[in-house]
Amino acid sequence: MAAPAEHVETGSTETETDKTEAARETESSDSEPASQDPDPGSDEDEDGGEPPVPKIRDTPEDIRLEAIANTVALHPSRDMLVCGDVDGDVYAYSYSCTEGENRELWSSGHHMKSCRQVRFSADGLKLYSVSRDKAVHLMDVERGQLVSRIRGAHGSPINSLLLVDENILATGDDGGTLKVWDMRQGMAIMDLKHHEDYISDIAVDQAKRILLTASGDGTMGVFNIKRRRFELLSEYQSGDLTSVVLMKRGKKVACGSSEGTIYIFNWNGFGATSDRFALKAESVDCIVPITDNIMCTASMDGYIRAINLLPNRVIGCIGQHIGEPIEELAKSQDSRFLVSSGHDQLIKFWDISSLPNTTVKEYRKRKKKDGRMKSLTKKAHGDNDFFSGLVEETEKKEEEEEEEEDDSDSDSGSD
Repeated sequence: MAAPAEHVETGSTETETDKTEAARETESSDSEPASQDPDPGSDEDEDGGEPPVPKIRDTPEDIRLEAIANTVALHPSRDMLVCGDVDGDVYAYSYSCTEGENRELWSSGHHMKSCRQVRFSADGLKLYSVSRDKAVHLMDVERGQLVSRIRGAHGSPINSLLLVDENILATGDDGGTLKVWDMRQGMAIMDLKHHEDYISDIAVDQAKRILLTASGDGTMGVFNIKRRRFELLSEYQSGDLTSVVLMKRGKKVACGSSEGTIYIFNWNGFGATSDRFALKAESVDCIVPITDNIMCTASMDGYIRAINLLPNRVIGCIGQHIGEPIEELAKSQDSRFLVSSGHDQLIKFWDISSLPNTTVKEYRKRKKKDGRMKSLTKKAHGDNDFFSGLVEETEKKEEEEEEEEDDSDSDSGSD
C-alpha cells in the first residue's frame, strides 16, 4: 500500500529537473535489456509491502440488513446463520471472528409477505420458514433453493414454528390455531383451536410427547402429540404470553410476557403458576435457555438480560440494541455466541462463553447506586465502550464490598 502513495506524492511535486532526468532515463532504457530494469516497487515490498495481519475479534462483526429481521436461526454444526425479514426475504450468512470475513451466502424471496420464523433441521441440511402469507416453505440450506411449500397452510397468518423431529413440525397462527404436520405426507395430523389470540411460541418436552404453546390471550396451552389431542389451558396471566421454554431439566416451564414478568410453572402443574419473577423490563419477548437454570431474555427496551431461575435473579446485561426492540435471540451450537436481531436492522453477536460458569448466591446483593445492570460482556453497554475494563474492575470491587441481606426471593416453586 506504500508504493501507490509514494507514486501519487512524486507525481504531485514533479519539477523541471525531474523531467530532464526522466528523459535521460528513457533514452538509456532503449539500449538496456528490459530484464535489467529495476523494480520500482521492490524497496517498498521488502520494507512494508506485506499484507496486514487480519484482526481477530472477540465476536463476529454486526451484520447490517436491508430490512428489519423478525427471526434468526443458527446452523447446528457450521458458523452460519439464516434470518427472515419483514419483506419476506430470507438471507443466509457465514460468520467469523476474523474482521471482514462475514459473507452473504444466498438470499431467497419466495415468501410474498413478512417472514416470521426460520428453523434449521437437526442435521442442518434443511431450512423451514413460515410467513404472514400463510405458507410453510422447505428450502435446501446449501443452495438456498425452494424444495417444497404448503400454500394456505393456515387460515390466518402463521406466527410460530417448531421442529419436533426430522418429520414432524408444529405451526401456530394469528388466530390461535395450532397445527402439527407430518412432512412425509405433506399434511396436518393435528388441527386444533383453543386459544383466543395469536400463538407466539411453541415448545416440546424431551420425550417429544407434549407440546406447550404461549398465546396472546394470556394462557399457556398443553397438547398431547402422541394422542393427538388438547389437554388444557393454564389460568389467564396479565398481558400476552410471548415465549415458552423448558428449564431445570424439564421440571420447570418459563413463559415471558408483554408486561415484563416471567411466569413459572411446575411440569404437570400447568393449570396455575408456581412462581413469577417481575423484571424491570418493558417486556420479555424472547427467551433462550443457556443452562438448566440460566436463560437470556430480549425486550422491547433493547436490552438482553441474563436471568437465573430459582433463585430468581437478574445476573446482568449481555448487550443491547440501543433504544430498539429486539425480535429474536439464538444461541450458537457451541454456546459461545448469542445472536440477536433488532429493529435497528442489525444482527449482533455477543460472547456468552463465560455465562454457564456463573454462580448465583441465595442472598440478594445490594443494588447499585446508579441502577445500572452488571456488564457481562465487553459490549454490554455499547459497542465502543472505552471504559469497559474500568467498569469490570469497579464491579468486582463492589461485589467484594457487598453485604448479605435477609430478604429472600419469590421462590415458591420446588427444584
